[in-house]
This record gives sequence, C-alpha cells and structure tokens, in this order.
Amino acid sequence: MAKPGSPQAIQQLVEDHYVPLYRYAYRLSGSSADAEDLTQEAFCKAQLNFGQLRDPARAKPWLFRILRNAYLHRVRAERRQPCVSLESLGDLAEPMPAALPDIDPERLQQALNELPEMFRTPIILYYFEDFGYREIAEQMDLPIGTVMSRLARAKAFLRARLVEPDASVLANGRAPRRATDGL
Repeated sequence: MAKPGSPQAIQQLVEDHYVPLYRYAYRLSGSSADAEDLTQEAFCKAQLNFGQLRDPARAKPWLFRILRNAYLHRVRAERRQPCVSLESLGDLAEPMPAALPDIDPERLQQALNELPEMFRTPIILYYFEDFGYREIAEQMDLPIGTVMSRLARAKAFLRARLVEPDASVLANGRAPRRATDGL
C-alpha cells in the first residue's frame, strides 16, 4: 500500500477520480478546455494539501470540493457569469409528461450554463455524479432542505428550457410558462 502523500498515492488518487472530476468540471464550466484546466488545478491543489485529507475513503468529496472552490474562484475573478433569478419560480413541481423526450446534450449543457452556480452545482452533483442530498449539503455547506429546494427549482428551470409544452395544455387555452417568465 502506498504511503499517504507519496507519488504513488497521488497517482492512485488521479487514476481513481480523474474521470468523475473531469465530468463535474465540464458540467460546471461547459467547456472541455476549462474542464481540463480545472481538473488539473484541483489535482495540483490536492497534492499540495494532501495532509488535509483525513479519511482516504472520503477522497472523492474532498476532490469535488477543491474543484468547486477553484471553479468559484475563477468565476468570481472573471465576473462573466450571468445572473438569473429563480426566486419567483414556484416551489411546486409541474406535472411530468408521460414520457420524457430525448434531450440533445448540447442543449442540456447550454441550459446548465444558464443556471446560476448555486442551482447548477446541486443538479450536477445529484444527477451526473450520484451524490446524495446529505453529501451535496456537506459539499456546499448548506442545510439539506436548501439543497432539495435548489434541486426542485433547477429542475423546473431546466424542464421549462428543454421540454416542449404538451399539446393538451395548449388546447385548454392556457399559455405555457416559458423559462424566461418570472425569472
């Protein structure tokens, strides 16, 4: 077994977690070049601070937190992230269509890019990286209820962006809500 902090331990960390960390970085940034940079930055910071990892079994959440912090630092420095208010979006879920249509990955990524980071991160961690509510709450330093609320609001936003309105809803005379309505 490799000694903690040794080159072999770092190599094992990279081998075990590169792919999910890169996927997370890609979903956050929306760019493969930025994802590569963020992933490399996260591993470099992890190597420098390897002594802070108390439990090797918790390496994945530790790396995800390092990457998220690197991403947030980059966003703050660039100040390019548009701010979309989701406050007026209702907390109640809209009824799901009978079958979800296939979504183009590029449209999905574009819609994810439009979400503010506070809503994008829980969606990515939950749906793309299989984190549970408690893990997301720990990762983002939030109460579980806030994580659940943000997930619900982000799902409603994405659904409005990606799913075409049902013809039966259009037939009853009510105009469908658009993703930009009330945001």
